[in-house]
Amino acid sequence: MRRFGTGAHVLILFNKPFNVLSQFTDRSLEASRRETLSRYVPIPHVYPAGRLDRDSEGLLLLTDDGKLQAQIADPKHKMAKTYWVQVEGAPQEDALQSLRRGVRLKDGVTQPAKARLIEEPMGLWLRNPPIRVRKSVLDNWIEMVIREGKNRQIRRMTAAVGHPCLRLIRAQIGDWRLGDLMPGEYKKLTVL
Repeated sequence: MRRFGTGAHVLILFNKPFNVLSQFTDRSLEASRRETLSRYVPIPHVYPAGRLDRDSEGLLLLTDDGKLQAQIADPKHKMAKTYWVQVEGAPQEDALQSLRRGVRLKDGVTQPAKARLIEEPMGLWLRNPPIRVRKSVLDNWIEMVIREGKNRQIRRMTAAVGHPCLRLIRAQIGDWRLGDLMPGEYKKLTVL
């Protein structure tokens, strides 16, 4: 992964669209129908630092630096990840407190999360396809910050407190922010 002969490395901030895999190739039986990073990031020798589920959107970091990749992706480094979560219903303070204390899931209790209600994020793009909307059920946005990475953790946490996730967008990893990147866009940085 490391490019010899240079002290500088590449870091890509990418706004992963909905329904795109967080990998460059897809060897599954569905491969002809599933989009991968190769359609969007034409930069050789970079690899995702962590993952973002196919049905989630937002910030995905890619790098050619193995040490940086491990620092971002490995849960032992406890790098904060911020998500905007559109949920079904109107979460009350007791649901938010449950998220803040940690939620019991089938694979154990989650670490405490930061959780607060927010307005729909400014400049948010339309998702394709749109989320399902039920006129009889309200939806709201929660900003959540976690430092661990259980499989589909945010979705399972919000469901466990009675508010299924309708849309999930990662907005920040550590100090790196999604900013004004639109789905499918990336920004290339040089890091030492």
